[in-house]
Amino acid sequence: MLTITPIALSSSQLNPFQQLGMYIQTIGLSDLLDVAIIAVIFYYAIKLVRKSQTGQVFRGVALVVVLLWLSDLFNLHVLNFLLNSVVQVGFLALIIVFQPEIRHFLTQVGTGNLRHYLGRQGEDNVVEDAIVQTVAAYRDMSKKKVGALTVFERNSLLTDCLHTGTAMDAAISSELLENIFYPKAPLHDGAVIVREGRIVGAGCVLPLSGNTNISKELGTRHRAGLGVTEHTDAVVVICSEETGSISVATDGMLKRHLSAETLEQLLRNELLTEEQGKRNVIPSLRTILGSIWKKEDEDHVE
Repeated sequence: MLTITPIALSSSQLNPFQQLGMYIQTIGLSDLLDVAIIAVIFYYAIKLVRKSQTGQVFRGVALVVVLLWLSDLFNLHVLNFLLNSVVQVGFLALIIVFQPEIRHFLTQVGTGNLRHYLGRQGEDNVVEDAIVQTVAAYRDMSKKKVGALTVFERNSLLTDCLHTGTAMDAAISSELLENIFYPKAPLHDGAVIVREGRIVGAGCVLPLSGNTNISKELGTRHRAGLGVTEHTDAVVVICSEETGSISVATDGMLKRHLSAETLEQLLRNELLTEEQGKRNVIPSLRTILGSIWKKEDEDHVE
């Protein structure tokens, strides 16, 4: 009796779909979990770098890794030896360079507060409330000629500046801002730093602008506001103690003599997402009422 024995096909004899099926069958639950964890680590590592001021350093590291791979691929032995030596000490150097960002991230992990990296629902609403409260405070401080300096942090973390002041964690209110900047208050001389719609620091020292073309009539408060925007993407709101004029600094540029309505619209454009900004093109009711009350007060004084 003739017996037919099945012949096992090698992977090279299979078509691509059959090969793909074989590979899929070898994937286990542990493999999927392993890949998922690595993907999450890379995702938040990239977010950490994007939010830091050391993005150029990271690009330099990526360049070294690419050169190391190319030197190994083309058998460039001397270059490969030198780059390997750099990599051996580079890990410690990276820890030193990224120390503020790593410490901040580990602090968030330890306290269970990962909202800064994971994102949170309703963040735009929190920022919108912060804008309304800030505009109300600056309207009053402008009228009273109270000096004020508020920094809205965006992608670039201002960790170094925070260490120079007093740490806080408070929702923004016009009353709180006015109390902080009250001339006899202990923190009135420094800057308030706002992160995701909440005050995280007060009495903070900012780097002064190195621009020699700044008008001499601008004081230290304006130079500090410009200085921090020359190195980060922060938005800074300034109230002059001498004139009561409201200014906003972004990207090393200063917009001066702003009304409360213009200030609110500018902050919405800079701090809110495009979708949220479209829903808030019309000035808020509080801003309109504030303008009416201000006009009535001026008429009453006259």
